[in-house]
Amino acid sequence: MIFEGKSVSIRMLDGAHSGIAELIIDLKEESVNKFDTKTISELGEALDALDQQDGVNGLVMTSGKPVFIVGADITEFTDMFSREESIVAGYLTKANDTFNRIEDAPYPTVVAINGYALGGGFEVAMAFDYRVCADSARVGLPEAKLGLFPGFGGTCRLPRMIGIDNAVEWIAGGTEQKPEAALKVGAVDAVVALDQVREAALDLCQQAIAGKLDYKAKRAPKLQALEHNDTEIVMAFTTCKAQVASKANPKQMPAPLASVEVMEKACREDRAAALKIETEEFIAISRTPAAAAMIGIFINDQAMAKAAKKWEKKADKKPAKAGVLGAGIMGGGIAYQTALKGMSVAMKDIAQEGIDLGLSEASKLLSKRVDKGRMTAKKMGEVLNRIVPTLTYGPVQDVDIVVEAVVENPKVKHAVLAEVEKEIADDAILASNTSSISISYLAECLQRPENFVGMHFFNPVHAMPLVEVIYSEKSSEEAIARTVAYGNAMGKKVVVVKDCPGFLVNRVLFPYFAGFCQLLKEGADFQQVDKVMEKWGWPMGPAYLADVVGIDTLVHAADVMAESFPDRLSVDYKTAPHVMNENNRLGQKNGMGFYNYGKDKRGRPTKEAADEAYELIKPHVDARKEFSEEEILERMMVPMCTEMGRCLDEGIVESAALADMSLIYGLGFPVFRGGVCRWMDQIGLEAFVAMAEKYQGLGKLYEPTDSQKALASGSKTYF
Repeated sequence: MIFEGKSVSIRMLDGAHSGIAELIIDLKEESVNKFDTKTISELGEALDALDQQDGVNGLVMTSGKPVFIVGADITEFTDMFSREESIVAGYLTKANDTFNRIEDAPYPTVVAINGYALGGGFEVAMAFDYRVCADSARVGLPEAKLGLFPGFGGTCRLPRMIGIDNAVEWIAGGTEQKPEAALKVGAVDAVVALDQVREAALDLCQQAIAGKLDYKAKRAPKLQALEHNDTEIVMAFTTCKAQVASKANPKQMPAPLASVEVMEKACREDRAAALKIETEEFIAISRTPAAAAMIGIFINDQAMAKAAKKWEKKADKKPAKAGVLGAGIMGGGIAYQTALKGMSVAMKDIAQEGIDLGLSEASKLLSKRVDKGRMTAKKMGEVLNRIVPTLTYGPVQDVDIVVEAVVENPKVKHAVLAEVEKEIADDAILASNTSSISISYLAECLQRPENFVGMHFFNPVHAMPLVEVIYSEKSSEEAIARTVAYGNAMGKKVVVVKDCPGFLVNRVLFPYFAGFCQLLKEGADFQQVDKVMEKWGWPMGPAYLADVVGIDTLVHAADVMAESFPDRLSVDYKTAPHVMNENNRLGQKNGMGFYNYGKDKRGRPTKEAADEAYELIKPHVDARKEFSEEEILERMMVPMCTEMGRCLDEGIVESAALADMSLIYGLGFPVFRGGVCRWMDQIGLEAFVAMAEKYQGLGKLYEPTDSQKALASGSKTYF
């Protein structure tokens, strides 16, 4: 062994591969390989040792784990980015200098990519002359999803390897690439079966050593300016910048466009100058609010997964067979997702029409996967066969968990839950898919309330990643653990929350809607409110969201929430959604709500503001009044923020991290803002409290919590 560290080792091979050094990355104390300061430092030390070794004719890099390198250590980045620019620059420069030593080696170099090679993992691979990739691997530069762009030479090397257009697509898009796609554009040089990847890399290295491959010619383009004339460069980057800006608003998510601009600045430079430009611009982008928010999401997502896994480990039995009661759109969606992930599921309804609707929903979703090439017809059949439709309780009697998904009516749910409890095993878990009804109240009808929890899915089930698992005072730890295990097995993002009206997501959503209703009452235009909130980053404004959710559903839940929190949500006027509901304007489900919905000549869906909506609410609101964008934003967001503060104070959710991720996965909260708590941190709790206090005259909805005031007075933050 030439060098052996905790992350990196180098050995000289003998026999048929004599003269080739094998550099192995294998972080001993980690489940995956990633680049941290320790590993980069060890890589440099390993190259120092290699420089002292005689008889080295080639270098092959391999991984000691099923993945290659998943990227940089993001948790380490957060500390790094908060330090002085010179320290960050030194860190990036050290990594680049180390990678350059590989690229400048006096012999051919080949990397064997056996698994994920993402971010810094693919950047080091680009420093090698040749890349051999397993057909099961994935490569790419996903930094844009963290509000960043590559900082270890990716913006310098990739355009010189695969061209401007392809590099922009890879870097600004931030998507993982399959080996075949990487081979097609020249990002890798060979794709082989996983069990052949190391041997193929060694063979390629030997061919280069023997002079059958000109590794110096292969290396040369990465060391110099792009071989395009000025006209070609201007045209290429002008087009690329326009396309990227149209997909990602630079004011909200600056990294994608900034990455293109970095490539443009560096395209006429040699490697040294290009890397210097990348380092300078990377430091700037790393200090943007979007980067802080999106890196925070990455870390919080890991915290969410860890919390769910911790719960799952407490389960003495993981669900293998499930049941769903109520085979409508929601029940069919739950059955589909369960069967898709390999579990058998009994889908019960009291009417054949319900069964037909549930099966139709599952079949429709599966057919879309087949049409898009994501599933074979045979696989579709296998999934459908795992769904057992039934009008009786027979197939439900031996399941591990049953999800009740009947109408959102307490009396109906009580009757169904009491009935099914008698039909299932004593240790089976019973869960209610409810969006607002108290789990403690629903448990009153049960003989075994310790086996009962809430399981709030979001519609549509297949598309919305979040599931809230809600526990009452009588729910056992085992019931929670098994339900979380079921949610994990379904591929969902699971958050465990304490029972309260609206649970977590809806509890903080309805104050947001209350702010919207009050604005309309005072004469605001619902179109303007929608535009302001969409401009801020929400996927849809509150009026449009009401139409999508279903105004009847919204009104029912709003009434439940107002009864539960009268000091904040009860009003003495008829709200605009109530007016819509009374006039059968239910939103998208019947084609008319705040907006009218239809199809154009090509069959594409249309949406336009409804004059009828304005006329209907006119008698119930003040005369039209202009509000500034700032006031609309503040009056919409403050109620959501103060309610989240109350939820954290009451222990409804365990942490600010889980709270933020719940809104991101459950409501589509703007990712570049990181979540409600992250947003309050970024504007400053002192500024938030001052913002809220401007609207004290509007009632308790706008009253910051004592804990928020305490954070503000101490210049503290949620994170």
